[in-house]
Amino acid sequence: MNNKNITVNKIVEICNGKLLAGEKNIEIETYSKDTRTLKKGDMYLGIKGEKINGNNYIEQAFINGAIGCITDENVNEEIINKYKEKVIIKVENTIKAIQELAKYKRSLYDIPVIAVTGSVGKTSTKDIIANVLGQKYKVLKTEGNMNNHIGLPMTLLKLKDHTAVVVEMGMNHFGEISLLTNIAKPTGCVITNIGTSHIGNLGSRENILKAKLEILEGLDKNGFVLINNDNDLLHEWAKKEKRYKIYTYGLENNSTYMAKKITTLENSSEFEINGIKGTVPIGGIHFVYNSVCAFAVGDILNVEKEKIIKGISKFKLTAKRMDIEIIQDNIKIINDSYNASYDSMKAALEVVNNTLAQRKIAILGDMLELGEYAKELHEKVGEEVVKNKIDILITIGENAKNIANKAKELKMENVKSFNNIDEAIKNIKEIIKSGDLILLKASNSMNFSKILNEIKA
Repeated sequence: MNNKNITVNKIVEICNGKLLAGEKNIEIETYSKDTRTLKKGDMYLGIKGEKINGNNYIEQAFINGAIGCITDENVNEEIINKYKEKVIIKVENTIKAIQELAKYKRSLYDIPVIAVTGSVGKTSTKDIIANVLGQKYKVLKTEGNMNNHIGLPMTLLKLKDHTAVVVEMGMNHFGEISLLTNIAKPTGCVITNIGTSHIGNLGSRENILKAKLEILEGLDKNGFVLINNDNDLLHEWAKKEKRYKIYTYGLENNSTYMAKKITTLENSSEFEINGIKGTVPIGGIHFVYNSVCAFAVGDILNVEKEKIIKGISKFKLTAKRMDIEIIQDNIKIINDSYNASYDSMKAALEVVNNTLAQRKIAILGDMLELGEYAKELHEKVGEEVVKNKIDILITIGENAKNIANKAKELKMENVKSFNNIDEAIKNIKEIIKSGDLILLKASNSMNFSKILNEIKA
């Protein structure tokens, strides 16, 4: 099938919908759920969210050039009569409808689909894999962290003339990755690690492993699994598991793909993977892990080794993930304020430790969704602060006080705690001076970008 666009008639069939207006043989190429970014010819998807009901913006979508809409609410007769040339499809549930549509669209393509999950590093791993595969394939990838029950289907609905797909799969609870993998039907699954993110919802690391392993439910029968062999739970799982074609990557445990002769520099790392030299242009040992992982996927999918190394060397990070910028007075800021877990806090602090600066300041906020483990894991971050020789620790938020308390307990002298960002900002501007290196790290909802803007002002 050369033309993989879906007709209105087919959409109605797949979504078990009802055509209220419009021509049934029109082909739909593109989809949008946001009238602000909608382009002419898009099919508008009316999604009822927690704060905004997209079904209220159908007329605005038509004014902005939408070819039609899919809605799960009754449409005003006036709108149907006024926009007779537009396609209007009524379904029971728009979110379920786009999931079914995405599943169907995916079924039209016989191409590699790589699904990435893990407790930390999913987005950067997905991006570096896409960069490597982009040396041979035309790659569709998850943008940002559109990795949930809406984001993943929206990504797959963008399939056109692509020859490979790399999608990220996130979860907070059991059953969520199961849903995603049965839409994406991956030909390869990557699990980066099993840490402590969302442990408050799932109760234990063993349960987090179980939830992540749901990714295998949708795996193609000839597909492969690639795991981080240095992660204790994944290492044990891979030793016992016999049902899948498993590849491993790591730096310590003997693996299918191994990085050795590693030199970590301030803004890059050099290494050899299975005897082939490479460089990743971002500091931090976790990006060496990402590089070995991407090398493995590229090699499994028959990308030439020189091209794999080129893809790794040209890798760029998604915004707000270990962005390093120098502002006035030679102040260097590492902005890693997109999300936070114990594992990613530890990794970020290690990068700071390996970066040259006159003083090193860590501004750390609350990590969320840790439940009964919140105090313990924030205290463990406090231990990492001291271990990585941070000069000044500033914490913001109730949970983050546990980071400060543990650091003080371990005899760290320069520690300050604040309840909120506004209180902190007044003090931060007085503390920082020329030559400082500042790490900003917290869960996204802490809004640490406000601190960055104030420091830069």
